[in-house]
Formats: sequence, C-alpha cells, structure tokens
Amino acid sequence: MSVSIDPAFQQQLTGYRLATAEIVYHLPDYPDLLQQFIWQHYDLAPDFPRLKQFLDYWETNIEGRLHSVRLARTEIVTAAEARAVGGLFTLH
Repeated sequence: MSVSIDPAFQQQLTGYRLATAEIVYHLPDYPDLLQQFIWQHYDLAPDFPRLKQFLDYWETNIEGRLHSVRLARTEIVTAAEARAVGGLFTLH
C-alpha cells in the first residue's frame, strides 16, 4: 500500500511556513487611492525568498506602485488543538 504525503506538509517539515502578505499599492489611474492585495504562499523565514521574488516581479511588471507590505506567518507544525466537549446534542 502506497501512502501519499501532502506536499504542503512535506514543505513544513523542511522549514517552510505559511506566509501571508498584505500588499497595499497605489492604483495606476488614481495614484492617490490605495488598493489592497493579499498574497499567501509557503516560504522560508526569515529571508522569505518567494515573497521577495513576487515583489520583484510586481515592481517590474505591474503598474501599481507599492505603498506598504505587512507580513504574517504561522509557527512550526503543531499538534491539533484538543478540548473537552461539554455536551452531546442529537439533531433529527
């Protein structure tokens, strides 16, 4: 029997973490207005090469000038959170 392992889980075992970037940029036609874009991918902290590659691509190929980038990431793989159940309800 062959066991299939999720590629995202394999990446996490090698140091990758889910990184989420909030990218705020100026609209090309209305530079005084800001727009938000959310980018999410598995990446390596603290250098975040995938995010840097994406931002380099943005600056060279997309007209909207970057305003700011905020980054959040998950911690290492942890066991699922468990809690006691206070009751059992049955629905018909």
